[in-house]
Amino acid sequence: MNIPSELKYTTTDEWVKVEGNTAIVGVTDYAQSQLSDIVFFEFQVETGDEIKKGGVIATLESVKAAADVNAPVSGKVVARNEALTEKFELVNSDPYGEAWMLKIEMSNPQELDSLMDAAAYQKYCEEREH
Repeated sequence: MNIPSELKYTTTDEWVKVEGNTAIVGVTDYAQSQLSDIVFFEFQVETGDEIKKGGVIATLESVKAAADVNAPVSGKVVARNEALTEKFELVNSDPYGEAWMLKIEMSNPQELDSLMDAAAYQKYCEEREH
């Protein structure tokens, strides 16, 4: 399982890469492996929308299940990765790279403090598998 050390993680399996006041968001390798082959992706927010931490930002469907993607931080959506609506398989092949989902201009950067680092997220994933 790939868990990059420079990212932050949520208990609902989203990752966050911080660049200044911008949070780049996607789903983790663990999440995509649990879902299996992604067959559909849909944004639930538009560029310019104000979103709250925990709100649904996208929906993923796989051959196994459907899953909501939640906002790990509050703020304004400044970019969407439109390629995912056509190339949703990127979530399986490159969850931390080409499959980023949103860029969010954070309204409350302190929310990052509630997220897990890579070691804590790895432990969290291992505990769920038992």
